[in-house]
Amino acid sequence: MKLAEVEDHMVKALEAAQRSFNTIRTGRANTSLLDRIIVEYYGTQTHLKALANISTPDSTTIAIQPFDRNTLNIIEKAILMSDIGLTPNNDGSVIRLNIPALTSDRRKELVKQVAKLAEDGKVAVRNIRRDAIDSIRKQEKSSELSKDEAADLQDSVQKLTDKYIVKIDEALALKEKDITTV
Repeated sequence: MKLAEVEDHMVKALEAAQRSFNTIRTGRANTSLLDRIIVEYYGTQTHLKALANISTPDSTTIAIQPFDRNTLNIIEKAILMSDIGLTPNNDGSVIRLNIPALTSDRRKELVKQVAKLAEDGKVAVRNIRRDAIDSIRKQEKSSELSKDEAADLQDSVQKLTDKYIVKIDEALALKEKDITTV
C-alpha cells in the first residue's frame, strides 16, 4: 500500500465523519439534515434532493418545493417516517420544516451523538493504519522492503494517522461549539 493511497483513504474517512456531523440537527436550518431521506417514487428508492428544490429561507425553516406536485404527499410521508424528528407542514405546493430551538438536555444528547460519530471516524482512520502497517510488514517479510524502509514507512503512516485524528477532533470541537451555542 502506497503512502498516497493511505492518505487518500484517511481523507475519505475524515470526509465521511464530517458528512455524518452535518446530519445532526443544531437548532439552525441546514439542508444536509435531509441528505439521508429516501422517497419511494414510482417503485424506486430516490433521494429527496432528486425530487425537489430544497432551500433555507431563514435560519429556522427548510423549504422543500417538489418538481412534481404529485410527490408532495410521498415526500411528506418519507419525512415523517425518517428519524430527523421534524414535522412537515404541507401547504399544497411547498413543504416547510420548522426547526425548533434545542433544549439543554437535547444539546447534551447531540454532543454525545457527535462524539460517537467522531470516535467512529477515528476507528476508521486507525483501521486504515492497521491495514497499511500489515501491508508494510508483509512487504518486509517478502524482502521487498528493508527493515529501515519499513520502519520509515510505518513512522510516516503513524504521522498521517495522528494528523487525521487531530483533524477529526477539530471538526468535532467545531460541531460541539455549533450545538452548544444558543
